[in-house]
Amino acid sequence: GKNEYDLLVIGGGSGGLACAKEAAQFGRKVAVLDYVEPSPQGTKWGLGGTCVNVGCIPKKLMHQAALLGSALKDAQHYGWNIAQPVHHTWSVMAQAVQNYVKSLNWGHRVQLQDKKVKYFNMKGSFSDPHTIRGLTKAGKETIVTAENIVIATGGRPKYPTHIAGALEYGITSDDLFWLKESPGKTKETPNIILCSHVSLECAGFLTGIGLDTTVMMRSIPLRGFDQQMASLVTEYMESYGTKFLKRCFPNKVEKLESNRLQVTWKNTDLGTEETDSFDTVMWAVGRAPDTEALNLEAVGVKTNSETGKIIVDASEATSVPHIYAVGDITEGRPELTPTAIAAGKLLAQRLFGQSSELMDYDNVPTTVFTPLEYGCVGLSEEAAVQCYGSDNIEVYHAYYKPLEFTVAERDATQCYMKMVCLQEREQRILGLHFIGPNAGEVIQGFALGIKCGATYPQLMKTIGIHPTCAEEITKLHITKRSGLDATVTGC
Repeated sequence: GKNEYDLLVIGGGSGGLACAKEAAQFGRKVAVLDYVEPSPQGTKWGLGGTCVNVGCIPKKLMHQAALLGSALKDAQHYGWNIAQPVHHTWSVMAQAVQNYVKSLNWGHRVQLQDKKVKYFNMKGSFSDPHTIRGLTKAGKETIVTAENIVIATGGRPKYPTHIAGALEYGITSDDLFWLKESPGKTKETPNIILCSHVSLECAGFLTGIGLDTTVMMRSIPLRGFDQQMASLVTEYMESYGTKFLKRCFPNKVEKLESNRLQVTWKNTDLGTEETDSFDTVMWAVGRAPDTEALNLEAVGVKTNSETGKIIVDASEATSVPHIYAVGDITEGRPELTPTAIAAGKLLAQRLFGQSSELMDYDNVPTTVFTPLEYGCVGLSEEAAVQCYGSDNIEVYHAYYKPLEFTVAERDATQCYMKMVCLQEREQRILGLHFIGPNAGEVIQGFALGIKCGATYPQLMKTIGIHPTCAEEITKLHITKRSGLDATVTGC
């Protein structure tokens, strides 16, 4: 045909790269355009998208750093003599994490070369439905044409627009993982962070490595997650040392002569205005889709006017033929790496591999890597009640104590799990929620069962592995409805 490429992907993140590599496996001519606009604070990074550079990967590694700090405390109960006091050096951790991320950037470049995918380090915008204008950092222009175009530009953290000083003095998760020096220079309150699951995860590991960390939140923690679980997560964090300013919202940020940042906020409970000073202010108030530069209006790709995300159908097709979108940029989809990867691969298979299989976005498991992790799959209790009515669901639950916590004399008050089932004869499992160590590892296998339509009686026939935390799920027998004490006793 007249077009240079069979497929052009805009955005070299999880979804875009997966789609491009899969299309190349079918022997198609594929190109990827990727460009990282520096953050307002000037942070930039390489190929691979959010997850690799400023998301899941550095976050989990820094979470691990914090867990090791807790393990050092536990170790003494187990007979290890550890010289006190121990302290953490941010720069050593940051360097190691950043080096690993750079190795992943390199790996992605190599994979594209191996699969003969052309890589352009350019910012793309539409001229017409088959033509993209690419601009390099230096302003050099390249025109690329393709039969099919996939938009996979993802999202970037939002800055609050109505708060004076927010942009000048605040950082976001885009910057945090690339800081060379610790965000907390002093012992008193270095950090203040605003709420989303990103902020809880970051506040958790910052607290864990010994920084005095405060989370300010306007309303509920972990919006979109089960609220009983969300409050247990924040309760544990409070006992772990993270400070919370609840039902507060900031008005302004100012720089003091000491270089510290003074934040003024309104406490809605008391109706008062309060201030304090911090070393670092980090905004974690959600993410916005990266569509500005794409010139979507020119080709008529429809977006949701409220969220700015691209509207797609079940086959990831936009409102314009031959233009598709996957990942965080798409309206109503989970903002998760594995869903973007799966959707990108399936899209390439439908376009070039005679497949008709659509992505199934139901029962997608996920985990929040807070100090005490929260993993879940399926419906929250609220969503199940909304869908089926409270009379038609049965919730089995338990408070348990991980064996490792006993000798270490750790508080397990928030170690909790619940399973939401349909009330009918089979008792199909609608949702599973687990708070405790290694929540992601615990939930992953159960996600298969729930995907396959597992029922409560089938789970009861499943033998647990002793002694583990995950086995407690196979022993769930107390219903919320019964009102009985749900604390697990015995070993």
